[in-house]
Amino acid sequence: MRTGRLWRRAHLGSEADRAAFRALHQASLAAPALREGLTASSAERAIRHLRNLLGTPALALTDGESVLAWDGAGSHHAEQAVAHGLAAIRRGSTRTVDRAQLPCAATGCPVRTGVVSPLVVEDRVLGTVQAFSPSPTAGLVRATEEVAQWVSGQLELAELDAHRNRMIEAEVRALRAQISPHFVYNSLNAIASFVRTDPDRARELLLEFADFTRYSFRRHGEFTTLAEELRSIERYLLLEQARFGDRLQVSLSIAPEVLPVVVPFLCIQPLVENAVRHGLEGAEQTGLLRIQALDRGHEAVIEVEDNGVGEDPDKVRRALAGDASLDSVGLGNVDARLRATFGDDYGLVVETAPGAGTKVVVRVPKFAPGVSV
Repeated sequence: MRTGRLWRRAHLGSEADRAAFRALHQASLAAPALREGLTASSAERAIRHLRNLLGTPALALTDGESVLAWDGAGSHHAEQAVAHGLAAIRRGSTRTVDRAQLPCAATGCPVRTGVVSPLVVEDRVLGTVQAFSPSPTAGLVRATEEVAQWVSGQLELAELDAHRNRMIEAEVRALRAQISPHFVYNSLNAIASFVRTDPDRARELLLEFADFTRYSFRRHGEFTTLAEELRSIERYLLLEQARFGDRLQVSLSIAPEVLPVVVPFLCIQPLVENAVRHGLEGAEQTGLLRIQALDRGHEAVIEVEDNGVGEDPDKVRRALAGDASLDSVGLGNVDARLRATFGDDYGLVVETAPGAGTKVVVRVPKFAPGVSV
């Protein structure tokens, strides 16, 4: 019995271990809100956890104009907190506030002294963390500075996330611009060729063209389902088969289980267009294009393979590295967006050689945090 008690004490760790665990837990609770940036909404959701982290009677988060959130006693000091925050922002360093600077007539109010520490992101002071207590201590000054540095780090990550999202949006816009000139000209020529000889088919192709362009140039959503992406690819291939005739043979094999999987918008379609433009247009024999979507447990695997002219592997490596001088529709763009969305393990795999055709493999997890339509 005595041995069991000793084991439980060792298992729980020392008081210092438990304190460290509590601090890490509070930090992890505050982090998701702060990763959205410094706003009134994110501050309200994070501030209680930050006050628990510091263990002070009151805590405030401010920007350059107002108190974004206050937690604990003494909220009637909010106007004073704005002024002290502005002073700390101007100085760009931590400052302490004494009783004379926090006049208060409220009996029993614990807000008598404070520590005001700036939140700095890339040399810009965005706001402050303000910890209030009945009496000043050197420990509170140091702790507030540490918390302010940690919050600043989360806000910097938020800005990086926002920058990444802006880059992704710009990349998708650039991808649309790359696709449209090649495809629109060829499609309209193909449709025009049927206007007199087969008006019904011309009308059908025109409707497919309208649906395809509507999908490709839509302005909402970073993600789509694999089903929607494949539906757009089918329209694209119908238009290309109208142009190539029997010289383009297409085989599709799609596992129903992967149709709801969420993927980055326009991540498969450019690979199919590359296969047609670069793999099959210059080939003398009948072009064979095979598209497979396979269920592989927790992942979906999409393969785009052609029997075309193939490519120099070094040129493919340059395209994946983002070499803008290469005429490769979106290969580097798609690879970069897959990695940014799912991690470096999910980049494109390209198998090719001159005269040997090309096979591009895309792996995506069926479920990924933060990825939804």
